[in-house]
Formats: sequence, structure tokens, C-alpha cells
Amino acid sequence: MKKIIFTGLLLLTMTTIFAQESDDQTTTYFLIRHAEKVRNDSTDVNPDLSERGYQRAENWKKILQHISFHAIYSTNYNRTLNTVEPIAKTSNLEPILYHPLEVDYDLFQTENKGKNVLIVGHSNTIPQFVNVLINQQKYPEIDDAEFSHLYIITIKGNLITDLLLYIDF
Repeated sequence: MKKIIFTGLLLLTMTTIFAQESDDQTTTYFLIRHAEKVRNDSTDVNPDLSERGYQRAENWKKILQHISFHAIYSTNYNRTLNTVEPIAKTSNLEPILYHPLEVDYDLFQTENKGKNVLIVGHSNTIPQFVNVLINQQKYPEIDDAEFSHLYIITIKGNLITDLLLYIDF
């Protein structure tokens, strides 16, 4: 009887270990703020990118060209959609629109588990998104004049790593 219980416990333990190993998919999130926008009309809440912004969008495409994205998320603003457009075209992906105040982060992480995901947002929303993904209040809002932040979050099982790169072109 002890052998049967021991064998049963051993099988249960091995099944749990193998289930955990197969569940340890690596998820990588790349988060950027939209590129520079046209600022000549302070009443325009949905401006396009400036010439400098379009160049930055092309440069993001070059920086991220070796990443095989599975999904690309963008807020529904010209400046974010214009920023992500070169990468989306190269990746043959349509941006998935999201609203920063309406993200179900648990569902978002479940749906994107094991994927490489690009998220484009704003100076006040991208750091908040990162902080939720890493489960800590680490990153403050981005200065309004700053467009060079690239946050990379990697999740494998319970291990979460985060990296902030400053890439100015």
C-alpha cells in the first residue's frame, strides 16, 4: 500500500513539474511612446506626427526589425497609429486598438502569453502599463519632450525582468 501511495505521489509530482515546465512560456512586451507630434495647434487633440516623428517611427522599425511580433497594440490616435504603422506593415499585422483606462490586464496577459507584443501609447500611459506588467511602481510618467524610451518586459513563469533603454536617433 505504501508503494502505491508513493508511486501515486511520485506521478503527481512529476506531472506537476512537467506541467509547470510547459507552462513557462516566455512573453516579451516592447513598449514605446508615440513619436513627436505636430504642435502648431493646441486645440487639436488628435494631431499627426511631425516630420521628425515620422522619421522616428521609421527608426523604431529599424531598431525592432528582428523581432517577430505576434500582436501590436495602439491607442486610437493618429500619433500612435502613425508611430506603429511602419512596424505593423513590416510585421503584416493590424494594430489592435486599446483604451488605456479600460485594459483588463489579467486578460491582456493571458491572451498574449508566450508572444512578442508591441504596445504604443502616451507619456502618461506607457509607464503605467509597464508598472502593472512588472507588479511595482517603478517608472514615472515620461517627460513631454522625451520620445526615446523603449521598455522591454520579459515574463517566464514567475520571473519578470524589465529593462528601460534610451534610444535617441
